[in-house]
Amino acid sequence: MVFSSAEGPECGISRFLSLLDGPWATLIVRELLTGPRRFGELRDALPGISAHTLTHRLRRFEAYGIVTRTAYAEMPPRVEYELTDIGHGLRQVLDAMNSWARTVPEARDEEDVVELPASCADIGAGELDAGVRELRVVGARRI
Repeated sequence: MVFSSAEGPECGISRFLSLLDGPWATLIVRELLTGPRRFGELRDALPGISAHTLTHRLRRFEAYGIVTRTAYAEMPPRVEYELTDIGHGLRQVLDAMNSWARTVPEARDEEDVVELPASCADIGAGELDAGVRELRVVGARRI
């Protein structure tokens, strides 16, 4: 999606959701909050993400100045991804999301419990810590 002033004023929340679309986007940022990571490290930290999805999200982040990609002239080639200052600005957003999620009451029904990946165990970012193991969702139903 291309953002231009010709489209008129846009809601910041709408733009945020467009830039960080899908469930993997914020988790990728969360992993990069701890410092530069290689592609394989990111993929390993996010069980279930496909190489295609990870590549697509990283390229999108790079295009919008959220992430920098550094390729080192080594054999074998080495590439690292790192948050820019704009990307590091998302720390406050993720901290707020984490704080809010902790206020959500537990699900009334065990089938509504959403298990979080092991990568949520320790990310070393602000309030995001090892205390978050699962998010219990109210009102979610299997279809």
